[in-house]
Amino acid sequence: MSGHSKWSTIKRKKGAIDAARSKVFQKLAKELYVAAKSGDSDPANNAALRMVVEKAKAENMPKANIESAIAKAASKGASEDYESVRYEGYGPQGIAIMIDCLTDNKNRTAGFVRSTLSKRNGNLGTDGSVSYMFKRKGLIVLENAYDEEKVMNDILGLDILDMEIEEDEITIYTEPDKFLMIKDELDKLGYDKYLMSEVTFVPDNYISLDDDGTEKVMTLIEALEDIDDVQNVYHNLDI
Repeated sequence: MSGHSKWSTIKRKKGAIDAARSKVFQKLAKELYVAAKSGDSDPANNAALRMVVEKAKAENMPKANIESAIAKAASKGASEDYESVRYEGYGPQGIAIMIDCLTDNKNRTAGFVRSTLSKRNGNLGTDGSVSYMFKRKGLIVLENAYDEEKVMNDILGLDILDMEIEEDEITIYTEPDKFLMIKDELDKLGYDKYLMSEVTFVPDNYISLDDDGTEKVMTLIEALEDIDDVQNVYHNLDI
């Protein structure tokens, strides 16, 4: 089936960028807190929370950390109040970038994002300037550690959008509202080697740059992800 899979490469890059795993877990804890506080603290009754839990598990966040973040949101002393905000813009050579944040101070976050972009040959755009280039999809990436014929038979029997089988990974795309159902089916079928498992934004098309351009964009993404308020950075760079 057709498609474009760079997810294991991106994950390895992201692993290098987010070398301190505690930074990743802090961001996930904030997402868990917000999802739990906005609804039921039981993931079984809160689809938004369940999706963040699945994402955290794929990042190997310890179970105790996940439970602690959810319990914090359910406690009487839960006082943090975060607002979701998205910034759109461009990186070096016109690479499209979307930046999702959770913040308790929009002015502070906007200042950090704007200065980070401008210092690294990027710029902020208006709302909608690049978001039309991305589609929200469920993304499940498995290690390719399974019998290929079985994988084909199992996964093609599910209601997926697309699938790619490569040497190191199996990439599955789903509709956002079918992500949890398909993830549950994969679990029942015995698949457990997840590299990624989340609902995310996937670009319609990718842009290839030379080594120098790629390095400049990755340096910008690293700097953006290092901002405490930034949760996710989406881009259309072909890595």
